[in-house]
Amino acid sequence: MGLARTLIDMNVALCRGLDRALPARVREDGNKAFVRDYLSKAFAPGTTVYDLGGGSRPSLTAAEKRERRVHLVGLDISAEELAAAPPGVYDRTIAADLCTFIGAGDADMVVCQATLEHVPDTRGAMRGLATAVKPGGRVLIFAPCRNAAFARLNLALPEGLKRRLLFALFPAKAQGHDGFKAYYDCCTPREIEALARANGLAVEERKLFWTSSYFTVFAPAFVLWRLWQGAAYLLLGKNAAETFVYVLRKDPAQDPILAAAR
Repeated sequence: MGLARTLIDMNVALCRGLDRALPARVREDGNKAFVRDYLSKAFAPGTTVYDLGGGSRPSLTAAEKRERRVHLVGLDISAEELAAAPPGVYDRTIAADLCTFIGAGDADMVVCQATLEHVPDTRGAMRGLATAVKPGGRVLIFAPCRNAAFARLNLALPEGLKRRLLFALFPAKAQGHDGFKAYYDCCTPREIEALARANGLAVEERKLFWTSSYFTVFAPAFVLWRLWQGAAYLLLGKNAAETFVYVLRKDPAQDPILAAAR
């Protein structure tokens, strides 16, 4: 196992070296950028924030929540996951399926980090996001794209086999939420934007990311992936991204729920 780990580490180092020849914008890690550039600004003092799908690993620690003076609501399909969260981190928890959840429109900010790919009905989930946030509030999304090569492999491989491979090649992922069943339903930038508009959410900001770590364990596969990704971009444009971030704003004038109530 020690030799295998050494070979994997050598391949990772080689891939990173090869990647340095590419523009910086296609080398930026989407998940790290989301945490650094978006989550760090999401929690204004005195606001109510819904953390959707965070479960036992919420977007804030209990200490950060107290320091920022936010009211943090955790929503997850699993009551057990919510119960496993650090004590005091959530002010309130909701065990519910995001695909059928209807919110109270009381959130200033809704955070949906690496969750949409795990729901079988993204249309229903987007409705849940839109009904959770108050008019003028924002929804913050980070998700992988269905067209990413790793997503296609994830969909093709049997669940047990892909978990064994994932945790063998990337042991650190066994400690997080990786390995859950993924659907990638409507999980492309074009579809997310259409669903946002249909639910009264305007796109305030979009950022696309073009890298992931999955193929770095084997340099030849990494090179083939980069070439495939370039060809995919020529065919699919923004829908060829690996991951993406959206900041959506609930505009009262475009809110179909409020409009129906008038």
